[in-house]
Amino acid sequence: MSTEAELAKSKKPWATIILGLIVAAIFLTVIFSYQVEDRETALVVTTSRVSDTPVGPGWHFRWPYPIQKIVKFDNRYRIFDGNVGKLEETLTKDSHNVIVGIFTIYSIKDPVTFYRKLVDVTNAEENLNTWMRSVKTETFGRYDFNQLVNVDPAKMKLSLMEKEMTEHLGKITTPYGIEIKMVGIKAINIPESVTSKVFDRMKSERQAEAEIYRSQGAAEAKIIRNNADTDASNVLAEAEAEAQKIRAKGDAEAAQFYAAFKQDPKLASFLRKLEALKKVMKDKTTLIIDTNTAPFDVLKVNSDSLEQPKSANK
Repeated sequence: MSTEAELAKSKKPWATIILGLIVAAIFLTVIFSYQVEDRETALVVTTSRVSDTPVGPGWHFRWPYPIQKIVKFDNRYRIFDGNVGKLEETLTKDSHNVIVGIFTIYSIKDPVTFYRKLVDVTNAEENLNTWMRSVKTETFGRYDFNQLVNVDPAKMKLSLMEKEMTEHLGKITTPYGIEIKMVGIKAINIPESVTSKVFDRMKSERQAEAEIYRSQGAAEAKIIRNNADTDASNVLAEAEAEAQKIRAKGDAEAAQFYAAFKQDPKLASFLRKLEALKKVMKDKTTLIIDTNTAPFDVLKVNSDSLEQPKSANK
């Protein structure tokens, strides 16, 4: 029994030593190393001197603080719309007050320069806020109000203004290690003091344009009516001329028949009666009438006409 107890006592110090070594290894690893994620870039600051080369993602060795300090920056783009004065009144070129808000998409392009001049993101965005306000005021001061607010898209210059602000702000921030991806206009409002005047002016402009369109439409309608009247007169004149030709031709043909009828009036009367019978008796018809009544008298047998063949046989 004593031997087993002694063995157990002899094993406990080794377990304690191993556990202590593991804890010490973890502690030393934490103190003498650091990890940089894929979306990050790190700077090593050794006794206040910044390394000239940023450190990329991975596990890296370091001297413990305060000998070396590790500063990490996020590589991803940030959206910043200002700390103060996000919506401020700005004067246009034609002296109109507008309430404008802009935003900026930026990233830390050069971490070494960024840290040396701006130290951290908080201080950088304070400076960026000032630069944005300056760029906004300068850009809007070069454009008239109707280039910001207009019913005609061709007259609006908002896209051009955003491009100019992006280029201008980029020139300011590049020496500080900041890359400007975009400067955008997020809001344009009109102060209440000038809203009614702007609406009245826009209404008068729309009414003037409407009057121009109405006068143009009336002039075009008059031209169309005149052309239609002219075309109608030409068609009627051509139709009247054609009708005159047809009537003359009909009169000439009728004159030939009239001459024949004058030579034999009885034949003319007989033909007229036959024509009347065709119109009256065009369908199956049963009539009880006096054959002495015209035009049915043609149906009566004429004794003179019956005797003519006998005289001819003689």
